[in-house]
Amino acid sequence: MPLVAYKNLPSFARLQEEGRTILPADRAVHQDIREMHIGLLNMMPDAALEATERQFFRLVGESNQIAQLYVHPFTLPELERSEETNAYIKEYYESFEKLQEDGLDAIIITGANVSKSDLREEAFWEPLKAVVDWAWDNVTSTLCSCLASQAVMQMKYNQARSPIAGGNKLWGVYKHRVLDRHHPLVRNMNTVFDVPHSRFNRISPEQFDQAGMKTLISSDEAGTHLAVSPDGFRLVCMQGHPEYDTISLLKEYQREVALYKSGNRSNPPPLPVNYFKSETIEKLMLFNPETMSSDELNALSKSLADTLENTWTDSARSILASWIGLVYQVTNADRQKQFMDGLDPNNPLGIPK
Repeated sequence: MPLVAYKNLPSFARLQEEGRTILPADRAVHQDIREMHIGLLNMMPDAALEATERQFFRLVGESNQIAQLYVHPFTLPELERSEETNAYIKEYYESFEKLQEDGLDAIIITGANVSKSDLREEAFWEPLKAVVDWAWDNVTSTLCSCLASQAVMQMKYNQARSPIAGGNKLWGVYKHRVLDRHHPLVRNMNTVFDVPHSRFNRISPEQFDQAGMKTLISSDEAGTHLAVSPDGFRLVCMQGHPEYDTISLLKEYQREVALYKSGNRSNPPPLPVNYFKSETIEKLMLFNPETMSSDELNALSKSLADTLENTWTDSARSILASWIGLVYQVTNADRQKQFMDGLDPNNPLGIPK
């Protein structure tokens, strides 16, 4: 939560000049404190639905120890699901229509698995567009992850994703750098840190520029990771996966090896870059789902997991903490309204031009 300038202390003015968030006393007096309601549109396939749900719940839950945060998971009925997953969704998830009725302060949209090169041909395209269009005019900020960012860039700015050169997969953990150290979303984090990526396609830095998006975090190898809409906050796009658990890339690699061993993949999968230590790679050579028992596979997976390092979660928490804090500062006390009265929707954070 921000500092309140309750007296004419010179340090408050100095911090404000640095771009720090300082809440004027008159605004603090009129700010209604209440819980926050965040929608989580989970579009991940059945096998990853609950894991992705937990990953984002962790990031949100650990981001702020003061505000009461209600996270409302929902999904799109058009996504193909198993009977078991549909039963889970029916019991625990909410409908988009009910969330529209009640109102939300913010929305997080996960990635998704796709089968079409043109995202407009996917079954989720039109219903996702309906969510994005509603959110633009009704919630304070929408945070998109990976595939969702690429879809939204095409929906709102006509910037379609393109395959990574050579049809290769960008897969691993990459060093990133904060480009705009004064934007309040990234101002309080390390200027250099890691982010996991796992994708075959990208929106290029030039495309973000053409859309008028402001790139805040980028990588020489992975390209643009985080960018915000021209207003500075209503849309936040991430191409990486900062929500990943330490073992997420390991599990993904093991799934690819299993596909290769079973003949459903023509060649052995490459190793995710900058992720495995040399000792881990030696142990990975033992992984054979065709000859090992379940107990042996579980024991090997645990042994592998113990060698992995996590170099991205702190920065992910920092971004989520800043995002939630900023939403909290500018959202309206009435969940049906987008911003506090008097704020400019084209610059809700009041960022100096």
